[in-house]
Amino acid sequence: MTINATVTTLRVPARPAGFFVSLFAFVALLLTASGFTGTARADTGTGLIQLKDVDSGSLLLNSKEPGKYVPAPLLATEVKIDVTGPISRTRVTQRFINPGEGWVEGKYVFPLPENSAVDTLKMLIGDKVIEGQIKEKQQARQIYEEARANGQKASLIEEQRPNVFINSLANIGPKETIVVQIEYQQTVKQDKDSFSLRFPMVVAPRYTPKTAEPQMVDFAPGSGWGNLRAPDEKPATGDELQQPPVLNPDMGKVNPVALSMTLDAGFALGDIESPHHKINLTREGKDKARLTLADDVVPADKDFELVWKAAKSAAPTAALFREHVGNEDYLLVMLTPPAATVSEPAKPREAIFVIDNSGSMSGPSMDQAKESLLHALKDLKPGDTFNVIRFDDTLTVLFPKAVPADGENLATARKFVSGLTANGGTEMLPALQAALKDARPDDASHVRQVIFLTDGAISNERELFTEITQHLGRSRLFTVGIGSAPNSYFMTRAAEAGRGTFTHIGEENQVVARMTELLAKLSHPVMTNITAQWPDSVQSESWPNPVPDLYAGEPIVMSARMPKANGTLILKGEQAGEPWEVHMAIDAGASRPGIGKLWARRKIESLEAEALLNDDQSGIDRQILQTALEHHLVSRLSSLVAVDVTPSRPDGKPLVERDMPVNLPSGWDFEKVFGEVGAAPGTAKRAMLAAPAPMLAPMLAMAAAPAQTADAAESMSLPQTASDAPMLILQGLVALLAALGLAGLWWLGCRWTPPARRDGE
Repeated sequence: MTINATVTTLRVPARPAGFFVSLFAFVALLLTASGFTGTARADTGTGLIQLKDVDSGSLLLNSKEPGKYVPAPLLATEVKIDVTGPISRTRVTQRFINPGEGWVEGKYVFPLPENSAVDTLKMLIGDKVIEGQIKEKQQARQIYEEARANGQKASLIEEQRPNVFINSLANIGPKETIVVQIEYQQTVKQDKDSFSLRFPMVVAPRYTPKTAEPQMVDFAPGSGWGNLRAPDEKPATGDELQQPPVLNPDMGKVNPVALSMTLDAGFALGDIESPHHKINLTREGKDKARLTLADDVVPADKDFELVWKAAKSAAPTAALFREHVGNEDYLLVMLTPPAATVSEPAKPREAIFVIDNSGSMSGPSMDQAKESLLHALKDLKPGDTFNVIRFDDTLTVLFPKAVPADGENLATARKFVSGLTANGGTEMLPALQAALKDARPDDASHVRQVIFLTDGAISNERELFTEITQHLGRSRLFTVGIGSAPNSYFMTRAAEAGRGTFTHIGEENQVVARMTELLAKLSHPVMTNITAQWPDSVQSESWPNPVPDLYAGEPIVMSARMPKANGTLILKGEQAGEPWEVHMAIDAGASRPGIGKLWARRKIESLEAEALLNDDQSGIDRQILQTALEHHLVSRLSSLVAVDVTPSRPDGKPLVERDMPVNLPSGWDFEKVFGEVGAAPGTAKRAMLAAPAPMLAPMLAMAAAPAQTADAAESMSLPQTASDAPMLILQGLVALLAALGLAGLWWLGCRWTPPARRDGE
């Protein structure tokens, strides 16, 4: 009865088989459009697809052709860190995945620690391992471009900043995965009995300050009249920065990271913690431990940090390691001076607090910065003076000049700070200039300290370093990095140039402890006038030179090169007005690989700082390049390049360049940074996304696979390119069911007879 009524309503024609064929074809079309059949009709020439071609969750980028999109290249990263004493060696394995049908060139902007000595590049294609070679930067770029044009696979590692690198990978084939490994060495950070190491995971969007475009004047010959025009080339400022497209968090997360670490401290270990990630920790004896991420893999959206402390009374106060390379010895010296036995009366302070309330600080970062500043205001003592400066793309100086730290002024400051909200751009230079402006440069009765709270998300670092070195005067600059992915290069170098210290606060629960540590340093006397007398001072070369002042709990860290390491190193200084001296036998150090590269990295850092005060940039550049090439290091002037001699991209197949999207740092507000419609002027461009990105799961599975990156890279078992077999099986089953369904329906249709019409129908 129900069937009769339905058939009547549909007005089935006299030949029912045709109707059932049409009906099933319509259902099959719906299945195909919804992706159940797994068909993706991509343009194999350009790799462009339409939304109807998508057969799974995909991250799509807009193309120049309306209605067509490009499957974004994907990335999975595996990190292996080995810490031995104060030295860390890290291997980063990046798996570049091309999910599309075209040939692509992938570019990934990624961070590394600002003190990393990057010395190794390996490109792995199947069972083939191609070692990267260090070249002058332009020469390496030319080698890469030629390989790119010839259809050869090639990888190029370039430094944009000491903590920002670009990995360019040419000629990744359709559905292909290419593996690139880089390795670097660094020293761990020590503060009293606490040691720490950071692995940055994401490059935060950087604000580029607004500048006037210079105009040229063309004069007509002999007339005296002229017209303005744009210059032929925009002058280079040294602050140019290539920034990656940033994924809106609403679209999901990309770039999964797996991380493991071995820790051989060399002394009895106390507490070990990871402030920003959950970890699985296994202790192996008193001085060793192993750890992995508790979640196996995490999206690359905030820095990883590990902090370990010595067991009670086990903290070493000195370290000495050496390496013999060629005809020379290299040394790494770390020495923590003892606490002052004589307490020098602390001078009153003139504290200038600068707080960043630009759009990148919105959310948890703004809360952490405000809480940190309010905590610092509580620490002011009678006799101190202070001022507060806040900035975004505007500037407010709370008081006309530094005012006494009394109840009324402090209440005004607390109300001002509590009412701050984050918005706008990051025009940092005017705030820095206002902070360093000293109305009483000859005042010896107060210690002038500038405490700068920011995430450092700017691109004009060099301009700011120049301002600090040229106008520091009697001030001391203390940087406080806020948030999940601060610009540690800027924060560290600014503090060094400002003869202060750098403190990082990544979580709200760290505010009290880390601000308390910083404030203790601000009030404790420093060790000054430190000198190092090496046994062969004529032929030795040590860095940093001169040795900077130290604050309470900070170690002296020095690297040196000399023909033969024997004799005694004599360190001298003044602590709380009293003389201090230590003698150290330099032939007693333990042998460790990589000490020479750490020396070279420290020399390059010192030369870069010297360049800010030296008009002879070309002479310093020659020294930087020579040092980098001699020690096989990536620098501002040198790059690593690896090329497969065998062409892989067929002639006539186009190659399309694709920037790898990155996550927005955890806690950042996308709309505050980029605006509701598009990218705000001076910020990184917004990634144009046409579909959500739930493809992270299969990438996580790949990244979570057991690490097989043995010391011999040749033995590495590479992940295989994903097969289409499951999808083909599904398509076959659907086709079989369709055929069976059509046959059955045709048979039923042939045996079906329309019922007699009732009266009135």
